[in-house]
Amino acid sequence: MNATGTAAEDRVFAALANATRREVLRLLRERGPQPVQVLADHFDMRRPSLSEHLRVLREAGLVSEQRSGRRRIYRLEAAPLAEVQDWLHPYERFWRERLKGLGDLLDRMPDDGGS
Repeated sequence: MNATGTAAEDRVFAALANATRREVLRLLRERGPQPVQVLADHFDMRRPSLSEHLRVLREAGLVSEQRSGRRRIYRLEAAPLAEVQDWLHPYERFWRERLKGLGDLLDRMPDDGGS
């Protein structure tokens, strides 16, 4: 993988590391595109603080901004999340195999039988 790809992935992971930004993504996923003021109503923070979170998400490619008059409408851009999922997939498979092994072990153990 080249350095540009790594830098882009780093921006996505850094953006996802923050709970507020994950909540913004959840709101956009569940409710569709929204004006910044509607998003701001969900958070107990000043609008400039939310704008900073939206800037980080925009730079990571996770949201896009469309201007409609004086309003800014934000939309989820899910493509970078597919790259995260691709990166996480081997770890998911790793844990699924480990948990299956634990389940098999527990199934072979005798029941306690006591109360």
